[in-house]
Amino acid sequence: MSENVQHDALPAGEGEHRFSRRSIRSFVLRQGRMSEAQQRYLDTVLPRVGIAYREAPLDLHAAFGRTAPKIIEIGFGMGETTARIAAAHPDTDYLGIEVHTPGVGALCKLIEEQGLTNLRILQHDAVEVLRDMIAPASLAGVHVFFPDPWRKKRHHKRRIIQPEFVALIASRLAPGGYLHCATDWEDYAHWMLEVLCAEELLENTAEGFAPRPEHRPLTKFEQRGLRLGHGVWDLVFRRRG
Repeated sequence: MSENVQHDALPAGEGEHRFSRRSIRSFVLRQGRMSEAQQRYLDTVLPRVGIAYREAPLDLHAAFGRTAPKIIEIGFGMGETTARIAAAHPDTDYLGIEVHTPGVGALCKLIEEQGLTNLRILQHDAVEVLRDMIAPASLAGVHVFFPDPWRKKRHHKRRIIQPEFVALIASRLAPGGYLHCATDWEDYAHWMLEVLCAEELLENTAEGFAPRPEHRPLTKFEQRGLRLGHGVWDLVFRRRG
């Protein structure tokens, strides 16, 4: 997935108050080549399923035209997993956040081909979206699957799972709502576990790492890695009541 974090020193505080307007962003923008199909679906489908960023609260139920549990996925990459989850859970609404245009076009294609009506896309920085558009205690869940691990130690500050961002996510979860992270990089898995355990609003649903929940399907990349003996670590934390 493509969401990553970059920030300078952040002031202490709670939830969105920990973020200054210019101190953080949740991604590093990389160039990607658009296929003709991706561009075509981007042009024709995004106007229908896309939500524009704004510095004002978003009425999630109005955006989907119904009242249902709302789950956000941060950094959906090319969207295959996002589309599979949405198709398997038609009674839940999903908002995918991604900055990279080829991935947005790819997910638009899947939405059109599969006739998905419970999936919307917001192409913007996830930190700003959660801070400015998502009301506190409004989400049933947040997914962060396979974010860039930024393996070099000097780049660890770019990882999206940081205490300040986890605090913001936790503040947007309804009591009982969950944060589900997954990574195939062991060092990052332990980093995530430490950060999530330190957030007072969250509690671990497992003793350490969690078994892969049924709602997260195996990707082809993950299946290949498992055959080669590579590990995958899931973490599922819930907002305290």
